[in-house]
Amino acid sequence: MRQQPWIGKPWIDTVFILLPPFLSLAFIAAFPTLFQDNKELPVAGWVILILLVDVAHVYSTLYRTYFDPHALKEQRSLLWTIPFFSFIAGVLLYSLDDILFWRILAYVAVYHFVRQQYGFMRVYSRKESVPKLYAAIDRFAIYYATLYPMVYWHLSGPRNFNWFVEGDFVFVQMGWLLSIATVLYVIMLSAYIGKELFLLLTTKVFNLPKTAIIAGTILSWYFGIVHFNGDLAFTLLNVISHGIPYMALVWLYGEKNYTKPEKGSRFLRLVFSPYGVVIFVGLICFFAFIEEGLWDLTVWKEHKSVFGTGHLFNVNLDDNLLSFVVPLLAVPQITHYVLDGFIWRIKNEEFKWSSEVKNKM
Repeated sequence: MRQQPWIGKPWIDTVFILLPPFLSLAFIAAFPTLFQDNKELPVAGWVILILLVDVAHVYSTLYRTYFDPHALKEQRSLLWTIPFFSFIAGVLLYSLDDILFWRILAYVAVYHFVRQQYGFMRVYSRKESVPKLYAAIDRFAIYYATLYPMVYWHLSGPRNFNWFVEGDFVFVQMGWLLSIATVLYVIMLSAYIGKELFLLLTTKVFNLPKTAIIAGTILSWYFGIVHFNGDLAFTLLNVISHGIPYMALVWLYGEKNYTKPEKGSRFLRLVFSPYGVVIFVGLICFFAFIEEGLWDLTVWKEHKSVFGTGHLFNVNLDDNLLSFVVPLLAVPQITHYVLDGFIWRIKNEEFKWSSEVKNKM
């Protein structure tokens, strides 16, 4: 069997990029009563999944961009104009309609999540030499594994969970279209499984990480959105399968590039040293704590016990102020979505900057 196309050390790829969706499903299977049709996240679940993974992974982009002196020099205009225009666009949208703001942000987030799975699939396919039909089946599988659950969500009506806020998605009752989408989903599964079996039997070639990415995407998106109808199950499968692999990718990139004397900076060499993972995780969790604390203080007011703000006076902002505060607090998230369309590209088996939206994560 050929050497597998790992990104870094095989055990790091396996544990932090490939296994998260499977481990999440195993956890749900072990404790099914926790995930039955619940409409709210428990506080502990919110802290672990939203604060320490979902929000924290956004800030891991800093190591690849604003903390990298070379990237900051080469892409200075891009790195500073994206946050600025994200804020301006956010203010305009929120001023027109707050639901419109959240709706557009939700669909941009979905696109980002879908493209990350495609990006990982492309990374793990980079050394393959297969017929175009086989590559097309892989692309169809990874895209439709994510798009079918979204189609199901939109055509079957509201679930017990939302992407961001209630009403951020548009729902249309079209049973006939859902039936067609379901048949196409079965065709996708059949084509992908048949292709993999035929390839294995005829060539003895098995791309383990690529297969795991596609299979994990199929399972996590289907069970998280279609099979289960609970906020905790959706959040666990959605966040863990997305956030943990992304942070691992940033770590692998930094460990490969910033530990060299001629690259990065003293700070980055410290962060990506053998024991720097504590700094890596601790810093992005600190930023996430600050951001979510500001969200809770000014907008949500749901987790005062987590941030210790219960003794503070209530901050009640009118709609005019919210039209500035909400887009401002969303800038890190929007910037993360947009920058991801530029910063990842495979070239000579290394990740490099590119102005093209290609192989993006």
